[in-house]
Amino acid sequence: MNTKMKFNAESNGDGGHISEAPATARATSGKTRILIVEDEPAMVQGLRDNFEYEGYEVISAGDGLAGLERALSDSPDLVVLDVMMPRMSGLDVCKQLKSKRPGIPIIMLTARGQEIDKVVGLELGADDYVTKPFSIRELMARVKAVLRRISTQSAPSEIYRFSDVEVNVRSNQVLRNGAPIDLSAKEFALLAYFVAHPAEPEPRSFTRRRLGL
Repeated sequence: MNTKMKFNAESNGDGGHISEAPATARATSGKTRILIVEDEPAMVQGLRDNFEYEGYEVISAGDGLAGLERALSDSPDLVVLDVMMPRMSGLDVCKQLKSKRPGIPIIMLTARGQEIDKVVGLELGADDYVTKPFSIRELMARVKAVLRRISTQSAPSEIYRFSDVEVNVRSNQVLRNGAPIDLSAKEFALLAYFVAHPAEPEPRSFTRRRLGL
């Protein structure tokens, strides 16, 4: 694709091949990992330079199938995914990735005027989209916003309320109509687990580790 972003991106000079960073464990860097799935070497290099400047760890893939494989094997914190990709379209990558790893946020890159791609991408589970050509400041702002939203959503709650009951996980306290209820450690662990996992399908199996016993 011959597209331009509003910042200077240069090819990495390896004959058009998009280099991929080695799959290092995130624990060694402690950085937020961004996966770029894009088939234009200049685009990848420009994005890599800017993301690394902002302190992110960057890995990349040059086609849709490789992008899906890297997303599943390397567990990135966010995926920047171009819609028009060889071997597997970005929309198909989005669909398959969200079905297997729904918690990984995706920002789609779409061509100007391709509104249908935006609509389909969002319906398939994409968290946001950016239209080419775009400014790197806009993309960075959207990346940070999505990561903030995901972080907030995944933060465990400390207080759960239902009906007239309040369960405080931090203080191990249960109140009903404001009055404390005495529970054993095992009873509280069971109650805390159930209120924190209300949507899990039956049947359920519980280990002592899962219940915190």
